[in-house]
Amino acid sequence: MIYTATSRLAEAFLRLRAHLGGSGNLRERLVLDRVPGRADIWVHGASVGELTSGRPVIEALAAEFELQVTANSVTGRDMVAGWGLPARLAPLDMPGSLSRFLDAVQPRLALTIEGEFWPLRSRVLADRNIAQAMIGARMSERSAAKWSRLRNVITPMLGRIAAFSAQDSGSEARLRGLGLPDAAILPRLDLKLLSPAQVAPPADDPARDLVLLAASTHEGEDAPILDNWLAARAAHPGLRLILAPRHPQRGDDIAALIAARGLDVRRRSDGAQDAPLLLADTLGEMPRWYARAGICLVGGSLTDNGGHTPWEPAAYRCAILHGPHIANHADSYDALASAGGAVEIDGETLATELIRLAGDRSAARRMGQNARDVLTERAGDPTALLARLGELAKTGR
Repeated sequence: MIYTATSRLAEAFLRLRAHLGGSGNLRERLVLDRVPGRADIWVHGASVGELTSGRPVIEALAAEFELQVTANSVTGRDMVAGWGLPARLAPLDMPGSLSRFLDAVQPRLALTIEGEFWPLRSRVLADRNIAQAMIGARMSERSAAKWSRLRNVITPMLGRIAAFSAQDSGSEARLRGLGLPDAAILPRLDLKLLSPAQVAPPADDPARDLVLLAASTHEGEDAPILDNWLAARAAHPGLRLILAPRHPQRGDDIAALIAARGLDVRRRSDGAQDAPLLLADTLGEMPRWYARAGICLVGGSLTDNGGHTPWEPAAYRCAILHGPHIANHADSYDALASAGGAVEIDGETLATELIRLAGDRSAARRMGQNARDVLTERAGDPTALLARLGELAKTGR
């Protein structure tokens, strides 16, 4: 009651502000501008990250149902509009805004990606018999501790959820402890891994076995990679290298490093398609390079840049090598290492590992398949989730 009363007062102030020349974005969030169209499902994600991770589910639902997608950020809204789907800023968690939005859209299902808990939105949806679902949900220990002091708020919201899929077992357990009903729980999905898990990996190819991709390298990594590749190539003359910097504008500097070693400089930005050493200094072509390479060194890990995601090379069944600096994805690399899909190297041991993998191609292929298997398992299968969301979108229950 206090929350609703406070939000009514806040909304009255914001409406006055909007009428006195407030931004178009404020009017959109108050639903005072263009009226949204009817939709079977209201899909909400906070911003670019959440909506991008949920894109495979969103597009699968859009193939069968009418959607209205909302975001809290302009960049998230505009990104989804670029996918060709109806998108707008989400209504504020205020009585008038929600009523105007829901009167227009009239969804049977409200789907939230990754997790936002809005008390008024939850209650209004329940009052209108609109089913509620949440996918890829996350709840840290710290957040769970905070919500545990507000059980009278969080427990009713969780109790209204008809379909729920967590990103990990810890989040699921914490939310169950706060009141999530067992009947709502569906198999866990890591939404960020669904897109790479949908990649069809290339078939085994002897030529691919002898290609090293140095992916998304940073300053300070290219020189040791070149030197280690040359050392390994002395043992395996057929070993090729695709050097793909994280920032293609470094292409001239890397070309100078290549030339200083007496090597031909062949650059993708100049139109080169293939070479024993190819400098892939362009944007948007990483899938091409992953598909060509049987071995992938993930950049940002030889120097202290936290490392980049290993899941893209895993999708293409690459044997994964990485340096010691992987703080940004430590859990992912631990899982891959435990399954035999990734090996840690440094600027001195890279050549030794390349010689081993180039000399034992079946071992490299096993590493790549192990990495792919971990990806598939961690991503999860969205089939049951999509079926349940489809039921809710058709019937509201």
